Amino acid sequence: MTAETSLQKRIKRHVIGRTREFFIAVSPGLERVCLEELTGPPLSIEGAAVLPGGIAFEGRLPDCWRANLHLRTANRILMRIGTFKAATFPRLQQHLSAIPWELYLTSDAPPLVHVTAAKSRLHHTGAVAERVLASVGERLRKWPPTDRVDRDAGGPQRIFVRAEKDRFTLSIDSSGELLYKRGLKTQGGTAPIRETVAAAALMLAGYTGREPLVDPMCGSGTFAIEGAMIAAGIPPGAFRSFAFMGWPSFAPRKWEYLKKGAESQTTDSGAPRIFASDIDPDVCRSLRSSLDKTRLSSMIDVACRDFFAVVPREITPDKGIVTLNPPYGRRLGTRRRSRALFRSVLTHLESAYSGWKIALVAPETEWIRDIPFPLSHHVFHHGGIRPTLLIGAIP
Repeated sequence: MTAETSLQKRIKRHVIGRTREFFIAVSPGLERVCLEELTGPPLSIEGAAVLPGGIAFEGRLPDCWRANLHLRTANRILMRIGTFKAATFPRLQQHLSAIPWELYLTSDAPPLVHVTAAKSRLHHTGAVAERVLASVGERLRKWPPTDRVDRDAGGPQRIFVRAEKDRFTLSIDSSGELLYKRGLKTQGGTAPIRETVAAAALMLAGYTGREPLVDPMCGSGTFAIEGAMIAAGIPPGAFRSFAFMGWPSFAPRKWEYLKKGAESQTTDSGAPRIFASDIDPDVCRSLRSSLDKTRLSSMIDVACRDFFAVVPREITPDKGIVTLNPPYGRRLGTRRRSRALFRSVLTHLESAYSGWKIALVAPETEWIRDIPFPLSHHVFHHGGIRPTLLIGAIP
């Protein structure tokens, strides 16, 4: 039996053939939305639990692949590979040397190591990272590079180490680039919103894809694109690669089978029921160019138009959902001018969108009292600030 054959048998026994622990990192404020995604169809994962920072669940490797493919509100998915206690560097080194790194990584390139420490005697994160890298390198030197994996899939491999009260938890990142990166857009708007937040807003607003969706301050079109993918049943990970594709345990044929199964559930929604507009012609041209590279171009009608010139009854006779991410005050002009714009936006919404549902991002908490109709509040983290997502109906 060759060393390669022996290694593959160990990988099948200890990685592929076992139930693993996974952790989904989620932006604070979006955990419950992501949990509903995970436990509902098409994933239907049982036994998941919300923990600080995200959601924990158990499953086989294909469950991890499917979660990366389908979750619209997750940031990344980690696979746990070890937990232990260590209060000294010799003890840490002893535990690290016992980890069979060859089951999880290849020797093609050194991984990136991310360390966080809280209330631990080993609080020097740089020193911990050095020892992890040394342990990985020493173990993998015994195993030659393999042609079985995609070395470029999802960027470099990452190891996450968390030390809390001398207890270490080690994980490897299955996602690669953060999952909000769908592999679609090439240029952001003036006040961009992450795809994960836009998807969460649509879900909280009850968007199903069957009703009209109007995004009248579209910028780079995040709301419109997420809405089109939901309406067509296109998985958010359909256009990108993932770090797990570079793992020794990755099975390309199994992955293609899962992807084809997901693609078979997509639908053609026919005539556009999603309308995106922006006052900036360059932004509109960029959005059209991005959409032309995908099947979404037939689903989204893009127009260069001022927000106050958009009248929904001229677009569709049906009531639907309007999404808005008004410019953040710290990015566009003074706070006074931005708040005045926000009030003008509210006035136009009341007069033009009566009877519509709304998903509105309010960049300043104090601005919420300017809103003349009741909306539910969902505070989340976004780019170092804490805007509020407002959901409800315009009377």
